[in-house]
Amino acid sequence: MYQEYSRILAPIDGSDESRLAFKKAVAVAKRNNATLIVAHIIDTSAFQTTNIYNEVIPEAVTSRAKNMLSDYEEEAHKAGIEHVETVIDYGSAKYQICHTLAPEHKADLIMIGATGLNAVERLFIGSVSEYVIRNAPCDVLVVRTNLDNEEITA
Repeated sequence: MYQEYSRILAPIDGSDESRLAFKKAVAVAKRNNATLIVAHIIDTSAFQTTNIYNEVIPEAVTSRAKNMLSDYEEEAHKAGIEHVETVIDYGSAKYQICHTLAPEHKADLIMIGATGLNAVERLFIGSVSEYVIRNAPCDVLVVRTNLDNEEITA
């Protein structure tokens, strides 16, 4: 017997790594007839540290996220996924994925792109994928290859 997943969370951030993870999440969702939850987390700490914080910047970022999620949703539907949910959340991506999004949406699998950070950046801020692996309440699949299972090259 093999594991079947019914609710797959695919966090996206606009990076090539998250795009590949999304594409593989679509394939897994299709094989499992699962609901695909496509989420984007807006890091609010970036707004709090700027001197130009106002309503315009967060609204512009949210609008861009809505457009991006709409494109991903359309792509998933075109690929044959019947049930697609999109979510915008605010805060620390790694925390929100594990402690808010996965539990609230009853995800049984998180498919996330491998880190795009270099070794020094990981040392100081840590990677989202590493945190998710250690703290997620469900299975996690870290995507490190393209759709042909070839290693991703920079």
